[in-house]
Amino acid sequence: MEREGEELAADYVIVGAGSAGCVLANRLTADGKSRVILLEAGGDDRPGKEPGQFTVNLNIHIPVGYASNLKDPRVNWLYRTEPDPETGGREHVWPRGKVLGGSSSINGLLYVRGQRADYDGWRQLGCEGWSADDVAPYFRRSEDRLGGEDAVHGAGGPLHVSDPTTKHPVSVAVIEACRQWGLTHRDINGPEQEGVDWFQLTVKDGRRWSAASAYLNPARKRPNLRIVTHAHAERIVIEGGRAAGVRFRCGGKQQMARARGEVIVCAGSIGSPQLLQLSGVGPSALLTQHGIDVAVDLRGVGENLQDHYVVGEQFRLRRGVPSINAQSRGMALGREILRYLVSRTGLLTLSAAHVAAFTRSREGLAAPDLQFHILPATLDGEALATRGAMELEREPGLTLAVCQLRPESRGWVRIRSASAEDYPAILANYLTDPLDRKTIVAGLKQGRAIAAQPALATLIERETIPGADAADDAALLHFARLAGATIYHPVGTCAMGHGRSAVVDPALRVHGIAGLRVVDASIMPRLTSGNTNAPTIMIAEKASDMILADRRRAAA
Repeated sequence: MEREGEELAADYVIVGAGSAGCVLANRLTADGKSRVILLEAGGDDRPGKEPGQFTVNLNIHIPVGYASNLKDPRVNWLYRTEPDPETGGREHVWPRGKVLGGSSSINGLLYVRGQRADYDGWRQLGCEGWSADDVAPYFRRSEDRLGGEDAVHGAGGPLHVSDPTTKHPVSVAVIEACRQWGLTHRDINGPEQEGVDWFQLTVKDGRRWSAASAYLNPARKRPNLRIVTHAHAERIVIEGGRAAGVRFRCGGKQQMARARGEVIVCAGSIGSPQLLQLSGVGPSALLTQHGIDVAVDLRGVGENLQDHYVVGEQFRLRRGVPSINAQSRGMALGREILRYLVSRTGLLTLSAAHVAAFTRSREGLAAPDLQFHILPATLDGEALATRGAMELEREPGLTLAVCQLRPESRGWVRIRSASAEDYPAILANYLTDPLDRKTIVAGLKQGRAIAAQPALATLIERETIPGADAADDAALLHFARLAGATIYHPVGTCAMGHGRSAVVDPALRVHGIAGLRVVDASIMPRLTSGNTNAPTIMIAEKASDMILADRRRAAA
């Protein structure tokens, strides 16, 4: 191999400083003995550390800054899917974090664990050690709940979790409307998910509390941790059936990070399968097509892609009803900025949604299969369509956005060439399964039913999107095909399990290659019932214990 730059060495080489990578960097260096190299393709998340992008990095730490950073290529991979057959042949933009903290630095700050049945389902698929009771301690260990410890939540962990500091009056009305419709107001991260509640947020003292803030910053000064930013991994070097290190490019030079113990891939549900495929680990036909030597034929690498497809209904509020639309412009915005500077409260601390509701699309289901993200604001459709700008309308509005929690449709991620610089091809395959189409239509009907409850009916002037013309199931499905989008939860492309399509075993070790693990959302065999950041952090917490246990056994 050509060696242009410095060759590094450590016990563990971690690829990707996203949610999982930050957790592992902290936990694996805590003993002061294990040496870790953390490679991140993006830059530092701290405002003063990246010349030329002070503002974009500042936006990382202001909660509402996600609206800008979700489309900023300086901190965002901005992948684009292939034309999607069941959603009008559209290409979907998939934001993923490209900065320390990964997607936890640009996401909507929503903390949702999912249902017990999600993890018990993993166990039923053969993933020993991943039942709800097995993973619960890792959720608790990670969490620093503002309200303190209880039977479900943890306190004193690295990840600060809080309730909204500002509870908008329209969102209060939304919760009451959901109650009138029949939902219970309960902690959606408790034993039972079905119901309505304020979203819990990864926010501390009015600032985003990303995985970098929670886990990486406390570990930065440890002498056994080396963080390398702007380090784009090109391939895993495999020698004698073992992962020996990672070849990466940094500062225009090709370098090598050697692993005495393990290479741990934490590049996410797009980056992890891409890197494995580039390294000769994946479907043999795909690899040989691009001239890559096959190290191990794993047909599941890049397959089993799942994502939450969200469709938003918008309502015009009556004149005079308060809305975030009005707060986000002019003198009102100036007052909100001042309020944030003084008290770290108000508009700038808000997340991507205020209220979460979990419902069942039909009778007979054992658990909710729909999630609503609800916010007293509406996007300007013309600005989004013509300029890609996430701008709010001037008139007051309310959005009820619904997604199916456990879609049956499956997509894939596949390299286009042998170059790490080329983005992989991504096919989402949204709504290809008939059940998914039926479920999203049921969700849109439920959104209308919630909006019709007395608590909201007095505030709403009319439904603007899709509007009265979408009067039957066919019209609602047509709307869903053309208006839906990702809600940023791709998983499953390096699925955990034992079958022919599994990529990693329950210890997250890649089948057929020694010294190589994948630790991120890509290992989920099935999508969890809700937002995926909290489960990803849990996965890394549990993985850190498994990795350290293996190290102790090897040393004994």
